[in-house]
Amino acid sequence: MRIRPILFLVVSLFLPVSLIAQAKTTTVPPAYNIFDMGVVQSGDSSVQAFRISPGNVGVGRSLRSGGSQAFTWTLKGGIVGLPNLSGFPYCVANSANDTGTVVGVCATTVFGSGRVPVVWQNGVASQLPMPSGETLGDANGVNSSGTAAGSVDGGSQQVGVFYTGSTATYLLQTTSTGCFFRTAFDINNSSLIVGFGIDPSNAARNVGIIHTIGSPTTEEVGALPNANGAIAFGVSNAGHVTGSSMMNQGSGLPFIWTQAGGMVEVPLPTGTTQGSGRAVNSAGWVVGTASSAFAIPFLYDGTATYRVADLIPSGTGWDLSTNTSSSAMGISEDNVIVGTGVVSGAVHAYAMVPVRPISVSGRVTTNSGAGIRNAMITISGGDLTAPVHTMTSGFGYFRFTASQGLKSATTYTVSVASKRFTFTPPTQPLTAIKDVDDLNIIADQ
Repeated sequence: MRIRPILFLVVSLFLPVSLIAQAKTTTVPPAYNIFDMGVVQSGDSSVQAFRISPGNVGVGRSLRSGGSQAFTWTLKGGIVGLPNLSGFPYCVANSANDTGTVVGVCATTVFGSGRVPVVWQNGVASQLPMPSGETLGDANGVNSSGTAAGSVDGGSQQVGVFYTGSTATYLLQTTSTGCFFRTAFDINNSSLIVGFGIDPSNAARNVGIIHTIGSPTTEEVGALPNANGAIAFGVSNAGHVTGSSMMNQGSGLPFIWTQAGGMVEVPLPTGTTQGSGRAVNSAGWVVGTASSAFAIPFLYDGTATYRVADLIPSGTGWDLSTNTSSSAMGISEDNVIVGTGVVSGAVHAYAMVPVRPISVSGRVTTNSGAGIRNAMITISGGDLTAPVHTMTSGFGYFRFTASQGLKSATTYTVSVASKRFTFTPPTQPLTAIKDVDDLNIIADQ
């Protein structure tokens, strides 16, 4: 199998196959609101999101004429461009952890020519080390300890590697039948690496392959019925693996794999005939992209499969079901989904945040840190029919409970009033992914 340039981190699996059973959504679908990640520079032509960390840091690239720039994104901070490695006009961030490390690829062309593995730390881009003699490489996943997984070289010489500190190590361990890593796509916090491998006795067969750093062996995840192989794209911190299973180089079907349960097919969304899981979280929720005439991003919640287009409110302007550019590529531990869609005719990256009741708490203090009592905290806007209020305690603490109608993925205005103190600014926006316990407000004096 010829792997596409790692810069895109997409493997084409959508070729015609026979109709199979479709997902039946008999449960209540999860509700989401969708957010446009924006562009790194005004005038950028398109933006793609490729993954999200367990703690909700999204990554991807923003494309422009003659180049692309890697970025990170958070709901609170928005999109932040990462510097390109010197001499490489095309860069993409493929993965991030929650301690500030981002990994990806920089190249000389949009197709991945001359690609090298890159790490961004504290806003500084550095090339990851490659084994002696290697000049091409990529980094596709990173875990909480900063260990990254990817590959070096290309074509028939491509081989999986992992990067730790100043060292790159080949993934040379084989399965019991001699299969070996071609490239690694993801790594979890237990150092379980997943990816794509080669079967030396059948080069036409894709091998979904996994390996735990330090283990002397490598394992194959197997195949679905009527298939003989797979590609493993994502792994959760709980050990779930997802990807696509197919016959030789044919089109595939999405799966979820666990050590205890083996490989299980993920039902396709209605109206599609093939697809792939791209990411999975510790709850076993899978996101990926299926297809028929169009690309159809989907979510599987362990019970049912949904088109992500059906999970957001109508009238958002987003097209996630009638184009060939859409995708769902990452899901966080809070079930935040990231991917690419079309809005106002442009290809943009999105984040879909679950809508659910939340509590909000914090503290109001003087600029010296003393709590301010009897300050009135008001939250208004969003979908509230009327503002909600609470007073601070003797030590300045306040709390709004989930029963007061506040929801995640919704933008509110928070204001504070005190007889003795003033606040600049007098209001601030609040948009949350989950319960807020650190909404701290400091008075001017």
